[in-house]
Amino acid sequence: MKESDQTHPTIRIADSEENALMELLRYMYSGKLTTTEPSLLLDILMAADKFEVLSCMGHCSQLLTSLPMTTESALLYLDHPCSTSLSAEVEGVISAAKEFLANKYNDFAKFQHELMNFPLAGIEAILSSTDLQVIREDCIYAFMLTWARERYPELEERREILSSRLLPLVRFSHMTCTKLQGILACSDDDIDHEKVTKRIAEVLLQKAYPKQMEGALAADATTCWQFTEREYKYKPVKLVAFDRPCPQVIAYLDLTREDCSRLFRSGHAWSHDFRLAGWKGSIYLSPVCTMNEQSKLSTFGLQLIGFGSTDLTLDIEFAVNRLEVSL
Repeated sequence: MKESDQTHPTIRIADSEENALMELLRYMYSGKLTTTEPSLLLDILMAADKFEVLSCMGHCSQLLTSLPMTTESALLYLDHPCSTSLSAEVEGVISAAKEFLANKYNDFAKFQHELMNFPLAGIEAILSSTDLQVIREDCIYAFMLTWARERYPELEERREILSSRLLPLVRFSHMTCTKLQGILACSDDDIDHEKVTKRIAEVLLQKAYPKQMEGALAADATTCWQFTEREYKYKPVKLVAFDRPCPQVIAYLDLTREDCSRLFRSGHAWSHDFRLAGWKGSIYLSPVCTMNEQSKLSTFGLQLIGFGSTDLTLDIEFAVNRLEVSL
């Protein structure tokens, strides 16, 4: 802290800063703080930054890092208005808070109702996680629209929050074709349709020309992570449709070694639903694992399951390719 030339200097502070300033003065004379309460420690850190007491800034940062993380403290750290000069001091605490929330709330369906009460910073931390377990990416898009409508009743503010903070977190490349078509056809005022349409166009180009788009994605480090697949409970499928010589669809379902290992426990998995020309309903691919009770040997299989009814006759062919990846 810089010394004043005045004999009796006067410091003007807001009422809310009084407790933090008293703790700061106590630290300057004793080298100790009397609190470990996260909210007050953050206020002391802000006061120490304001009056340039560097040793106290470091001490507060160490105390915050050593405290047990809870949902309340994590949201407090993320939502606290720290100045730019404090970014280095609180970076470790903020990173730990994001990791804590992402790990605790990684089962999206289980905590979806609780998340409706979270502030924006907490929602961003959770939806940024690649390890988020969710049925499919469509659920993320639907949730953030519902959440934004409840938290931001003013249309312009809601549009701004969605466009600048939330929609960039959606992995559009892993949404179902049905949902993407619905978004493009929607005339809802909540979203900036020009930005969303551009984003979906980029996704479709990446799917159609993956090799050609690799360079562009690698060059743009801010968006390449948005193509990373989350822990989806319904696996995405890639579809190639043909009109001639007859209507047909080739559906690609990728399974990793970890996906196959999980089948030993769950017994089956589901793909995204998709459509076939003339079929009135949804069709799913379902990898299965069954065990022979006598031999105790497990067998993997792939089922095609249709919901709905139609008089359509289908010719179905299954094929399996194994891809070895060298690390």
